[in-house]
Amino acid sequence: MRMKVITVSSVFPATPDEIWARLVQVETLQYVAAPYAAFSPVDPEEGTAWEEGAVLRFRLRVCGIIPMGMHTVKVKKFDKASLAVQTVEGNKTVPVWNHKIALVPIDSSSTRYTDEVEIYAGRLTGLVYLWSRSFYRHRQRKWLKLLSDRS
Repeated sequence: MRMKVITVSSVFPATPDEIWARLVQVETLQYVAAPYAAFSPVDPEEGTAWEEGAVLRFRLRVCGIIPMGMHTVKVKKFDKASLAVQTVEGNKTVPVWNHKIALVPIDSSSTRYTDEVEIYAGRLTGLVYLWSRSFYRHRQRKWLKLLSDRS
């Protein structure tokens, strides 16, 4: 099975700065992923800073209950100037999970947010692709809720 690519895009009612301020928080990942996935830092003392060169390790649970082992996130690009994030991720079940986030300002109060994800999981690639496509749509709905609920 070949690698699959997912692209999901939404317009968020927020500026790139408002979105970026949330992107740097692990709590945002945890919020937008739930209940599809739960990410718990393997070692909270190790740090969970989203910055270029960082290697973050999480215990991953699908649907919050199915253990998937350790999920490693290597941050290749985290560039506010270009409004781009690129990570190389993976775990034992899904060894290739390369994720790009792009923010494109639309006007003074809205931003196009795009997730692009390359996935490879051997014979499970098709199943992982279907789950992931639903997961990233869910994430963007949660982002919309998060940004709509802000005070």
